[in-house]
Amino acid sequence: MIDQTMVLRTRWARRETTTNGWLVVPNPFTAEIASRAGFDSLCIDMQHGLIDEGTVTDLLTATTAARVPTLVRVPGHRPETMMRVLDAGAAGVIVPLVESPDEALQAARACRYPPAGRRSFGPVRAGLVDGADYHERADAAVLVFVMIETKRALDDLDAILDTPGIDGAYIGPADLSLALGYPPETDSVRAPHQDAVRRVVEACHARGLVAGLHTAQPAFAAGAAAWGMDFVTIATDASAMRQELARRVAAFRDLVPRP
Repeated sequence: MIDQTMVLRTRWARRETTTNGWLVVPNPFTAEIASRAGFDSLCIDMQHGLIDEGTVTDLLTATTAARVPTLVRVPGHRPETMMRVLDAGAAGVIVPLVESPDEALQAARACRYPPAGRRSFGPVRAGLVDGADYHERADAAVLVFVMIETKRALDDLDAILDTPGIDGAYIGPADLSLALGYPPETDSVRAPHQDAVRRVVEACHARGLVAGLHTAQPAFAAGAAAWGMDFVTIATDASAMRQELARRVAAFRDLVPRP
């Protein structure tokens, strides 16, 4: 998937906003459906979804068939988990709850081969998908996003974003809401929340980094794109399925009222 990931990098360099789909359902067929829906990228969620390490490869196999670069949000900061999902063919990682430059640096190093990092060689599936020269091209392609979603991260934002080897910041809006003293909200319209999001975007762009945001609705994501957001998640598989099924049930009941 290196070629497709480099296409993303090229589009972000032109300041195009790309769309991302979020996968929490541990089912390859659901992932395959999402991969053919038109998203520019996908992300498999190992932190809050139902997906474990044993399922990731199955989902990556499904999305690879559609040539959609697929990130993995890893459950924490363990380097071995990052290395394993990259070896399985992930286009990159999103690392949650990063609060210091050291945590950002450890993530970046886990995803780069020596001498730039400490990733161990063994791209079992990644090498199958991208060829025998995968290791020669991987460092330039693999994406490393650190999540900015806590008060400590906001306080140390500049130092975190100055960390060599990271490609950008991905904003977790619900945790950011909690950090700002509000209930967990995804598409927050509160001024302090939006100010914090815009600050992250500006800080990323000042360094040539990519800024990403998790959203719940395309309309809010479009507004974020107008702020300069490069990378927006506009749908989660489970939420989209639940909302559409509920909409169809409601539509039927409107047409055929109960006695």
